Amino acid sequence: MVVTESKNDLLVNELQLGVQLNECVHESRRSHFSLMLAMLTDDVRDHAQFMLPKTEQAVDTTDEDSLRKLFNVNQPVSLGINNLKDIDNFNQADLIENDRLSELRLRNALTPNPLTFRDDVNHIDSNVLQNTSVHCQQRALNKAAPTVKSRLDFRAKEWLNVVSESMLRQNDSLLA
Repeated sequence: MVVTESKNDLLVNELQLGVQLNECVHESRRSHFSLMLAMLTDDVRDHAQFMLPKTEQAVDTTDEDSLRKLFNVNQPVSLGINNLKDIDNFNQADLIENDRLSELRLRNALTPNPLTFRDDVNHIDSNVLQNTSVHCQQRALNKAAPTVKSRLDFRAKEWLNVVSESMLRQNDSLLA
């Protein structure tokens, strides 16, 4: 019982001081401010900000489809053609040739075409590949069967012996 009474009289966190710390700062009473801070506990777990009640936050379960419905946004445009039926939609030269640009714009607004003909991350266009080094071209052609290169065995002691011997030989040749 004595322990609980003394614990209630202890100055633990800044909430027990009320506005006294603030008044000491505004009235430039540094000694009182230092004394009050020194009387507070060193244990961070007893500070007032850790005594606040926990609030339960609702888990946000928004996904891309629900946001698209909320903002009335169309489905994303695919990067490449997914099936053979899309090849006919990808070819729009006849509309341009017949000067039907408004129909072309309307089609792309209603059902957007893929951005590229091929959606392959590993594909490198031939004109890009021709501008690379021969080594890079060979590596791109042989990417189906990559060779695993093993690290060379490095013998540090032997290398240091060779270096020291060559330095000794060089010194001997300079002295002669």
